[in-house]
Amino acid sequence: MTRKEKSSFEEATGVTGKKVFGWVFLIFVVIILISSFYIIPAGKRGVLLTFGKPDMNAVGEGLHIKIPLVQQIVKISVQTQKYEASASAASQDLQIVTSVIATNYHLESSSVPGLYKDVGLDYATKVIMPMEQEVVKSVTARYTAEQLITQREDVRLEIRNILTERLVPRGIIVEEVSIVNFDFSPEFNKAIESKVVALQNKLKAQNDLERIKIEKEQVIAQAEGQAEAQRLQKLQLTPELVTMRALQVQEQAIEKWSGTLPLFVSGNNMPFIGNIGNLVNSSSI
Repeated sequence: MTRKEKSSFEEATGVTGKKVFGWVFLIFVVIILISSFYIIPAGKRGVLLTFGKPDMNAVGEGLHIKIPLVQQIVKISVQTQKYEASASAASQDLQIVTSVIATNYHLESSSVPGLYKDVGLDYATKVIMPMEQEVVKSVTARYTAEQLITQREDVRLEIRNILTERLVPRGIIVEEVSIVNFDFSPEFNKAIESKVVALQNKLKAQNDLERIKIEKEQVIAQAEGQAEAQRLQKLQLTPELVTMRALQVQEQAIEKWSGTLPLFVSGNNMPFIGNIGNLVNSSSI
């Protein structure tokens, strides 16, 4: 565009080169101002890089200022995170065991810049995974396959304690370790199943034996009870007891007598009073 054409364009549109430059400069200033501020959200820390060199002081949550085009910020989470992976190892009795281990952890805030400088953002794969594999292998080798099942809580605690000790220098704080699963070879699983079945049969036999023993004791007790009852019954039928009961019956009859004499004597149809009179007269003569 010639100067004449440029002048014609400016006269037609009213837009001069100075105005365009002014708008461009204003937009540039606004971009610079906006890019001078950054926000670190809750649960994260910032690593401030100046020409790529990290500042060893972690930037906390909130609004901050940086130098545009010179500094940049890397945001790293310090919230609880989970890393889960499987690890194969040999037990003390040379059984191959595949363990699935879940590790809950978080980054120590002040260690974030150093961890970023030494490892970068892929610290889970570069630090946690190999350390977890090594710890699981070393702990698994101390137990037999059966002990890994029966002493599962002890195995978990040992893995957690060793893993915590190994990761603390890196600024990684282990919160908890969980054994999601133990997987054994098909041969071992079959052997365990057979052992469980045998144990169940043994318990059933013991329960049956105990039940038979109790039933036998009940029958014996019942027979002894019946014999004792018969013995007591025989003891109660002594001549002294028969005489005592007869006297008790007579005493009860006397207590119930109203004082009136009977009119006839049993076995003799003669009046009872007349007999008494004859007895009296006979005695008088």
